[in-house]
Amino acid sequence: MIPYADFTYFGLLLYAVVPTLILGAFGRAGWRWALFVTLVMLAIQYYGVLHIRPEFAVREIWIVIGFAVWQWLTVRGFAALGAPAGWLFYAAVGLSLLPLAAAKLFPVIWPGTEFGFLGISYVTFRALDLVFCLRDNVIATPGTLDLFMFLFFFPTISSGPIDRYRRFVPEWRRRRTRAEFLNDLDGAVHRVFRGFFYKFIIAALIKEYWLERAASSGHFRALLSYMYAYSLYLFFDFAGYSAFAIALSYLFGVRTPENFDKPFLARNIRDFWNRWHITLSFWFRDHVYMRFLLAAARGRWFASKHTAAILGYFLAFGLMGLWHGIEPHYIIYGLYQAALLSTFHVYSNRKKERRTVRDSPLRHALAVFITFQFVCFGLLIFSGRIGAKPLPHHLSEVEDANCFEMFGWVLDKHHPDASVSVDLWDGQECLMTFPASDFRQDLTDAGYGNGRHAFHISTPESIRDGRSHEIHLRIAGTNTELKNSPRALICR
Repeated sequence: MIPYADFTYFGLLLYAVVPTLILGAFGRAGWRWALFVTLVMLAIQYYGVLHIRPEFAVREIWIVIGFAVWQWLTVRGFAALGAPAGWLFYAAVGLSLLPLAAAKLFPVIWPGTEFGFLGISYVTFRALDLVFCLRDNVIATPGTLDLFMFLFFFPTISSGPIDRYRRFVPEWRRRRTRAEFLNDLDGAVHRVFRGFFYKFIIAALIKEYWLERAASSGHFRALLSYMYAYSLYLFFDFAGYSAFAIALSYLFGVRTPENFDKPFLARNIRDFWNRWHITLSFWFRDHVYMRFLLAAARGRWFASKHTAAILGYFLAFGLMGLWHGIEPHYIIYGLYQAALLSTFHVYSNRKKERRTVRDSPLRHALAVFITFQFVCFGLLIFSGRIGAKPLPHHLSEVEDANCFEMFGWVLDKHHPDASVSVDLWDGQECLMTFPASDFRQDLTDAGYGNGRHAFHISTPESIRDGRSHEIHLRIAGTNTELKNSPRALICR
C-alpha cells in the first residue's frame, strides 16, 4: 500500500486519526501511542509479498525488520567503538548504505529480482545521519526505541521529509498538553487541505489534461510542453505528499520540517535548492558538501577554495543523482545541477569583486524567469523523457479473435467520448477499417467515457482458406497494436 496515493489509504488512516484526536483532547496522545500506531501502520503497509527471486517470495515486513536490525547493529556497534574517525567511520557509512545499494543493484544484476521496500532511500539517509552525528560527537548513543522511531516514523517513511535525529527525538518524546495538541492540530489541518488541493486537484488536472497529452507526442513542441507540465506536476504532487506527511507528523507530536518553500520563485539556482526538497538538499549540504570543504581546507588539497567548492558540488549532486537511481538520466541530472551551481558560484564571486548593481523589480523578475527555465530543463532530464518514445494514449483490448468473430474495445484517453477506428491487417495487407463505436455498459461503469468504444465484427472470408494468417488489429492509420494483438489464425 502506497501512503497518500489514494482515498483508500486515507480511509485507513481514520482508524489512527480518530483515536488520536480523542486522546489528544485529553492531553494523552503521547509517545507510546505514536509508537503503537507506527507499529500497526508498518505491519499493514508492508504486509505485501516481495519476490526476491521469481521462485522465492517473502512478506515485505520481514525485509523491513531485517533492515532495522542491520541498521541497529551498525549504529550501536559504531557507537560502542567510540565513533572513531578513519576507516571505521567509512566502514560504518558503507554498512549503512549496503541495503540501499543492494536494492538499487540487484534488479539490474539479476533481472526479475526485487529487494528493498518503499522508503528505503529515506530511511537509509536517516541511518546515515546517526552515523555522522555519532562521529561528530553531537549525540549520545541512541536508545533502541528512539532509533526505531527515528528511522520508521510512519508518516514520513515513504516520501520524507528527511528529519534529523537531534531534532526528532525531543519532539517525539515531549509531553503535550491539550492546548499544545490543539495548536499542532491546527497546523495539521492547514497542511491536509493544502495536500488535497495540491495533489488531488492541481496535480491530477495537470496530469490528465496536460502531462499525458504532451507525453504522447514526439514533436519538439510537445517535448517543450511536457517539460513545463512535468515540472509543475512534480512540484504539486510531491509537495502534496510532503504536506500530508507533515500534517500527520504534527498530529503525533513531531513538527517535521517543511520540504518546499515556493521553489519556482527562486532568483538563482542556489536559492532554488534552498527552497526545493529542502530536507534532502540540506542533508547533502551538511553531510557531504560541507564535510568535503572542511577536509579540503584542513588538508590543503587545492590552491583555490573555489576549486574545492566546485568539486564539492559535483560530489554532492553526483551522489544525489545516484540516490535517485542508477539510470543514466538521474546521474546526468545530478551533474547538470552541479554544473549550474558551479557556474553560479563563479558568477556570484566575480560579482562581489565588482561594484554592486542596485536591484530592481524588473531585474528580480528576469532572474526568476531565467532560473525557472534552467530548473524546468533539469527536471526534464530527471524525467527521462529526452529521446524516449511517445507514450501511448490509447487503452484497448482484443478480447477474442477466432475464425468466426473478432471483438474487443479501444479508447482514446485524450478524447474519451470519441470513437476510434481500427485497421484489420492480414500480414502486410490491410483488409478493412471499422469504427469501435458499439456501446457497452461495462465500459461506462469502468469510467471509459460514454461507453461507445467496443467493436464486434465477423472474421473476413479471405482468412478462412486453411492457411496460416498473422492478424493485426491496430489503431487506424498507425502501427500501434491493440492489446493482445497480433494473433495467429488457421481457419478452414
